[in-house]
Amino acid sequence: MKKTKLIEKNAKIVNSYLNSKLRGNPKMLYEAAGHLIIHGGKRLRPYMVMKSCQILGGKVEKAMPAASAIEMIHNFTLVHDDIMDNDEMRHGVPTVHKKFGMPIAILAGDVLFSKAYQVISDSKLSHNATIHLISRLAKACVNVCEGQLLDIRMAEQKKIPSQSEYITMINKKTAALFDVSCAMGAICATDKTEDIENLSAFGRNLGIAFQITDDLIGVMGDPKVTKKPVGNDLREGKKSLPILMAIKSSKGKDKKIILKVFGNAKATKNDLKMAVDAISRLKIEESVRKQALKYAEKAEKSLLKYSGTHKIELVSLLDFVVKRSL
Repeated sequence: MKKTKLIEKNAKIVNSYLNSKLRGNPKMLYEAAGHLIIHGGKRLRPYMVMKSCQILGGKVEKAMPAASAIEMIHNFTLVHDDIMDNDEMRHGVPTVHKKFGMPIAILAGDVLFSKAYQVISDSKLSHNATIHLISRLAKACVNVCEGQLLDIRMAEQKKIPSQSEYITMINKKTAALFDVSCAMGAICATDKTEDIENLSAFGRNLGIAFQITDDLIGVMGDPKVTKKPVGNDLREGKKSLPILMAIKSSKGKDKKIILKVFGNAKATKNDLKMAVDAISRLKIEESVRKQALKYAEKAEKSLLKYSGTHKIELVSLLDFVVKRSL
């Protein structure tokens, strides 16, 4: 079965479980909480939970509460991200705060956050496993918040951050949920620290590779695929890896072209195209792909001791993530 088909199959199972948990009164609150969930998303993180459980011989049914909890937390972060960025669209539909208003959007995010822990608490896992899941998820949520603030501060400062500062930020903001997805899947199957940490490392490095590739798409992606204008991240002044590398390695005319549109909300389509063309001449895509591949290789090494179909399916996520088309 093709990777996308397998992810889609798992997504349907997760969606059904999520829908059963996101019901209640007042009805509008739950409609707001489920708004982004019903309108898109690959359910990549729940898929990682389920496969990480199966790779260690666990039953997928045991991982379902953790899989749905991680998706709730992911969507909680999306609701709040959209509020902070004042974004109007996501998944091709109005963002939660645009559709339901700011107060309800904040409450919807809070419900998603709280329900995630409720679902885990109500699971039929052992007491120790439940406590471990809650502890790991709470720590990941703290990391996401810290990473978000690092990203905000990075955006506010005139200084161009180093590559290591960028990696530290995405390790917290993005990779934390990939890390905990795999760790939670492992906890649903075993209490062995080595196995849990091996899966955790896989998720963390996969998450870094994912964000690096995502940032590349944000600069050079096809607008028909990304649903955003070409060079959108350049115009918004995002200090992502491809942009950092482009500013650092460009010279003369190319540097002026790139800096002219960087953080310039009034940049014209032609200016943006010229900047993206300049970045292409610098072969930034090739350099960024190499960086993503480095973390993908680290992720794969974490699973060397395992074998079987579920390992193959989990490892194939690396190709799916790193080789995503622009």
